[in-house]
Amino acid sequence: MPRPTKKSPERGDARTRLLEAARDVIRQKGFSATTVDDLCRAAGVTKGAYFHHFDTKEALGIAAAEFWAETTSALFANAPYHAPADPLDRVLAYVDFRKTIIEGDLAAFTCLAGTMTQETYTSFPAIRDACAASIFGHAATLEPDIEAAMRAHHLTACGWTAQSLARHTQTVLQGAFILAKATGDPEVARESVDHLKRYIQLLFHRPDHKGD
Repeated sequence: MPRPTKKSPERGDARTRLLEAARDVIRQKGFSATTVDDLCRAAGVTKGAYFHHFDTKEALGIAAAEFWAETTSALFANAPYHAPADPLDRVLAYVDFRKTIIEGDLAAFTCLAGTMTQETYTSFPAIRDACAASIFGHAATLEPDIEAAMRAHHLTACGWTAQSLARHTQTVLQGAFILAKATGDPEVARESVDHLKRYIQLLFHRPDHKGD
């Protein structure tokens, strides 16, 4: 997922600033380790403001996942990978775009929804569900281009679906983020994305002449 766009504490209302803080701090420290004090300090608000908007940490986690889905949806909707006329080129351009935003600090490019899912999938099912909605909702945006590419390449009876491939892209990306965290090296994540692109090219019998 994209790097956060940090705002000064003076900009935006308290709730938005707290959600921006949650987006950034949770990706750095994890959901369990993030405290109310951490969020208030990062957002530049008081504890009173925090508890005015979020009466529990679970409520904050759910809202943070929904905020993540909303803000990243806007980024991807305006991304350049939608430009190619060929639907397969759009799918491959999406993969290329995901690679370009894997850079800098780990917390700057890893996924809030994926991070929280790993910690909350049994302890906070409502947060898990909100994170799932974010991840699967994003995957669904890829399905129309994949379906169009399948029709263009006569792959309508190939044993897999546009939905399954779209979800697989997210499986690879989330796994790539974990490997980057495990090694402290974004290059490991970019390597995984390169393999994802090769896999899609093989599915569609598209030779890779560039070696990328």
